[in-house]
This record gives sequence, structure tokens and C-alpha cells, in this order.
Amino acid sequence: MRSLLFTPANSARKIDKALACGADAVILDLEDSVAPGAKEDAHRGAREALSSPRANGPKLIVRVNGLASGEIDADLDALAGCAPFAIMLPKACGGVDAQHLSVKLAVHEAQYGLADGSIGVIPIATESADALFGLASYRGCTARLAALAWSAEDLTVSLGARANRVPGGGWTPPFMLARNRALFAAASANAPAIDAVFVNFRDLQGLRRECAEAHRDGFSGKLAIHPDQVAIINETFMPSQDEIARARRIQEAFAASPETGVLSLDGAMIDAAHLAWARRILGD
Repeated sequence: MRSLLFTPANSARKIDKALACGADAVILDLEDSVAPGAKEDAHRGAREALSSPRANGPKLIVRVNGLASGEIDADLDALAGCAPFAIMLPKACGGVDAQHLSVKLAVHEAQYGLADGSIGVIPIATESADALFGLASYRGCTARLAALAWSAEDLTVSLGARANRVPGGGWTPPFMLARNRALFAAASANAPAIDAVFVNFRDLQGLRRECAEAHRDGFSGKLAIHPDQVAIINETFMPSQDEIARARRIQEAFAASPETGVLSLDGAMIDAAHLAWARRILGD
């Protein structure tokens, strides 16, 4: 998944627009973008979107309210047997929270006759100071782990920070630390790392720059808050033609010498790490 677009689940118009904009995944939001008095409408909107027949289109993810909110059980009950691609868990503090949600999903699947393990879990893993200390615990926490995302906005409040970006748009050091630790945690857990939202949705040049940096560093995709961001995210997170060509050559070289662990290609040594990179680029 390259682009994961948030849309409030209580707006059918916004859901329809999100589904049609080319995003790889649409996140039906039951949390921050929904006012307290609109929760029932959001439940209904999410259920209708998940129940509507679609031949193809984006993966559907539901962001529920956090485990400490007292609302997560109602959120899951409102899905009434629907099977989204994944549940996005905000305010997650570590692998124990992912396990806790996994147990709830196992009950949901059993209750409604869904395949065991069919619904994934995507924690937002950096929304509090405490969460930064639990990042290593995502490794092996649940087989449902579909991705690991990081976010800066709630972390800003948790830290009492006056800002999370420097002039020019880059992250301040505390938030770059959170970003990088989330990236390492995702790699350790063998899960795709999803970059935070770029909140200035009118600054498409800044978005492109941040996407390029995230793609360079190893993120697989990026959260989006506006349909206009989707095309740039999709384009930037696609492997380049040069990367695809090199990945194929690496794969072909090892296929021709399956008993060899180290090979020479273009005057450089390549080994199992390069083969793993090539398989990731090619989606194998």
C-alpha cells in the first residue's frame, strides 16, 4: 500500500470521493475526524461502505477509537460481521495493545463466521511519549500485523511541543527520532512502515519532497488526508524503472547460480541481502 487516505465515516459524499481518487487504501475514520455526536452516523457509514459490493478498488481500513477510550467495543460491534482489510488502532503503546485488539478481532470473526485471522491490525505507534518506549515490542506480537504507522500530531500534544516542524518543513529532532524509531520497529517486525500525514495538503511540492525522503529511507507508503495528495504519493512510492531493472537482474543472477551465496554484478558483490531487496522491489 502506497497511499492510505483518511476519510470521515459519517460522510457518504467524502467516502465516495475517497473511493474514486485512486488511493491504495481508504481509512474509514471513526476517531478524530468524527465529532462525538456523529459517532452513530459514522458507524452506519462505515458499515454501509464495507457492505457495498465492489468488483475492485482500494483496500478498506477502519480506524477505531483507542483501547483506553471506552468506545472500541462499540466500534467493532457496529461493523456487524463486516471484514475490512484491517483495523487501524490509534494511541497504541506497543505489541500488547496489538495483541489485545487481535483477541477482540478473533472474537468478532468467530461470532460472525469470518475466517480466523482475516482482519489485519495496523497500529499508529507513536502518538504518545510512552509509545516510543514500546516500539520494539511489535516484533512477533501478532500474525495480524499488516503495517506499522507513525504520527506526529498527537505526539506533539503529548510532548507539549510548540511545533513539530522546522521552518522549511522538515521535522524537529524529537519527531525525526519518532519517525526513525517507527521505521526500525516496522523493519524489525517485518511489517510495511507507513509514513505520517503531511498536513499542509495545499503544499504539493513539500509533500513530494517528504514522500521522496520517506521512500528513500524505506517507508512503503504514506498516510493522506486529502484526495489531492494521493497521486503524488502513489507516483513517488512506485519503484523507479532503474530499480525494477536492477532488481530483475539480481534475481536472474541468483536464479542462474542457485548454489552460490555471493555473486558479482556490475563490478560489485551482491549477496542474500541484495536478493531480499530485489524481491521486495518486485513484490515477490
